[in-house]
Amino acid sequence: MRIITLIENTPGAPGCVHEHGLSLYVETARHTLLMDTGATGAFADNAAALGLDLSRVDTVVLSHGHYDHAGGLLRLVELAPHAQIYMQRGAGRDFYHGDRYIGIDKAILDLPNLHLLDGDCRLDEELFLFAGITGRRFWPRSNLELRTTAPDGTPVQDDFSHEQCLVIAQEGKHILLSGCAHNGILNILDRYRQLFGADPDVAVSGFHMKQADPYTPEEWAVIDDTARELAQYHTRFYTGHCTGKPAQERLLARMGDQLHPLHSGLPLDL
Repeated sequence: MRIITLIENTPGAPGCVHEHGLSLYVETARHTLLMDTGATGAFADNAAALGLDLSRVDTVVLSHGHYDHAGGLLRLVELAPHAQIYMQRGAGRDFYHGDRYIGIDKAILDLPNLHLLDGDCRLDEELFLFAGITGRRFWPRSNLELRTTAPDGTPVQDDFSHEQCLVIAQEGKHILLSGCAHNGILNILDRYRQLFGADPDVAVSGFHMKQADPYTPEEWAVIDDTARELAQYHTRFYTGHCTGKPAQERLLARMGDQLHPLHSGLPLDL
């Protein structure tokens, strides 16, 4: 199996661009798949620069209903029209950061190969999707700025029930892929343990610790506490995108070689 970061917030491989978004390219024994498609079609340009044939993609998993993970999906459909697309049903709702719309292009909801899920779903012996993350340990405070709408149109706090994670079983290993971990990386790992009774061998996810304002002492303490908790797992972590550079540097300083950064166009060392 191999995983390549097609696009992420930071530069990496020569000839590859970067943007505020995330897309992971994965090859398994049975599948060529994408976890998210970045904010634009730039992920496909990076794939071409890396010599990757996206027409072979048979599966696309959308981690949640935000533009920076679904913005390139319509371009992917042009390149791989037979790819099956999986997202939680709630990911098609309207989402906002303040007054700015950050949801998906509604044309995605009309795609013929779209599968709308209501919770967990096993795709086959390699691929398993899970949602239902309800824990609130160190729930990212940046979530408080994110809204959706109630059925009557009233703005309400997004609870991220539209977030899902992918587990890949391959060669005796379990790889956990998330998008932004809006529900909190520790809560995602708690849910994983409930389902599998163990720790993933590898976990790849943004940690949603990025923010525009300086971190308060309390926020630094949460980052430190998160690092201590993650260090107890028998897991190699990869993070980037919405983790934010200051938080990522703090985590790296405390977790050492258990944590690795993501960069556009670079493969993961599995």
